[in-house]
This record gives sequence, C-alpha cells and structure tokens, in this order.
Amino acid sequence: MVQLLDTDIKTKEVLDWKGVHLLHFQHSSCSQKTRIFLNLKGIDWTSHHVNLAKQENYEPWFLGINPRGLVPVLVHDGVVHIESNDILTYLDEHFGDRRLIPEHAQNEIASGLAEEDNLHLDIRTITMRFIAPRRLANKQPEKLNAYELDDGTIEGQADSHKALELKFWKDFNQRGIPDAAAQTSVMRFHAVYARFEDILARQPYLAGEMVTLLDVAWFIYTHRLTQAGYPFEEAHPNVAAWFVALSKMDAFAKEVQAPMPMRIGLGLLQGLRRISGSTLQQVVKVPKVAA
Repeated sequence: MVQLLDTDIKTKEVLDWKGVHLLHFQHSSCSQKTRIFLNLKGIDWTSHHVNLAKQENYEPWFLGINPRGLVPVLVHDGVVHIESNDILTYLDEHFGDRRLIPEHAQNEIASGLAEEDNLHLDIRTITMRFIAPRRLANKQPEKLNAYELDDGTIEGQADSHKALELKFWKDFNQRGIPDAAAQTSVMRFHAVYARFEDILARQPYLAGEMVTLLDVAWFIYTHRLTQAGYPFEEAHPNVAAWFVALSKMDAFAKEVQAPMPMRIGLGLLQGLRRISGSTLQQVVKVPKVAA
C-alpha cells in the first residue's frame, strides 16, 4: 500500500486537513471508481476537483501532494494515499459496517484488482484512441517538462512510475495511438471479459451474490469501453446484463452520467470516426458470441 511520508509532501497544508478529502477529476476512471465506493460505503468526504483537461495535475500545488501527477488522491486526517485500489482497501478497513471486500472473497478480489491495475495503460490507450479528441488530449510540452523536472519522492524514493507516464504521453504527442496498439489493448480486455462471461452465467456479481469492490472496479472499465464502442451485447451478453443492472443503482449511475454537451460531442466524434473507418469495431474485429 502506497502511503506518502510527510517528507514527500511539499504542499504542507494538506497535512493539517481533518476528515476524508478526495482530490479527483469528474471523468477520470479511477476517480469515478473511488466516488462510487464512497457512495456505497456512505462515507462523508470533502471534494477537491483537479481538472485534468486543463492539466492542473502538473501544477506545483498538486505535484506537491502527489508527485506521480495522478488522481485520485485520498487525504485522511493529514495522511496521503495515492493509489486508487490502495485507497479503496484502506477505506473498506477503516469506515462503515458494510464490507465491500468481504473476508470470504479477499483473495479473489485482490487478484481481480491486480488484473484491473495491470490494464490501466490499456484503458488509457483505448480512451485516447476512441474517445478523447486528439487535439484536446495532447499534453502541453511545458507541462510535461515541469512534470519531468519535478523532484518529488514516493515513500522517500524517486518515483519509478514517472518514466512510464512520460513515455506514454510523449509517444502520444508524437504519433497518437496506432491501430496495432489499440488492437492489442482491446483484445487484452476481451480475454478478461470472456472469463467474466462464464462467471456471470452462474452468479449475479463477479465475486458471488453481493456487490463487492470487484464489481465497482470493473463497472468503470466496462463503462469506459462502452463509451469507446466495445460491443458488449454481441461479445459478452452476460457482462452486458450485469453492467445494465449496476447502471440502475444510484450509487453507480450518478458518477458516470456525462453532461448533455459531452454526450452530444462524443456522438458527433463517433460519427466522424465511422465515416473515416476508425471506430473501435472498424479497427478491432472483436469476436462475437457464437449463435
């Protein structure tokens, strides 16, 4: 579990924050996951919105809290946690009677969360290729430069994740997301969802008869892939039904409902991609369920 040391924090004001504070972005998948979790647990929290579209995550104030430059960040009584799955595990242990990591499913959930975390760059690849307009998604060179030069530490050490972040965004600025990279990322998800399809044929949720953190985490990826045009109903109908059922729950729905202008913009963008032959289903031949 990644918990920053006081000496890692340059924005010292957060060390005096009392209660539960979340630094997040409205449309960040990991932020959405965390907010759903907070809803389900009934935890009171204070919001600090960090606008990733304006690249506020590279500002000195934010890098002084999380040198990794990512959201969400949890500050609980002055203690800073920066990895979303670590945050959720911590919250489940410290708040509320309802456990979203029940004891009987701890190993299964830990394995599922590790798999979800390993696909983080793949969901970003798909997002940047099929959802985000390239012109708006490019990182400003001066912002990346500030990020690269920042000397912040994680648990007293230079951050080993920074090189991966910088490589992704520098490559993206130069060439976008090639079809081959998008195809690889989509098919990695297809392999996971093929397994989930069998699980959800036997039970209502991924870890059994009740909603757990595993459902929260994979709901968000499913939502993002749906926005990208992944054909769940044709490829994984049990997963599609599970997703629809969760979407009807207020704790989930209110955190992923995009404003009307954004929905219109995404629809127009997908229309342009269809014309140019660059939608997800045109670029990636996702296998369908056998009739």
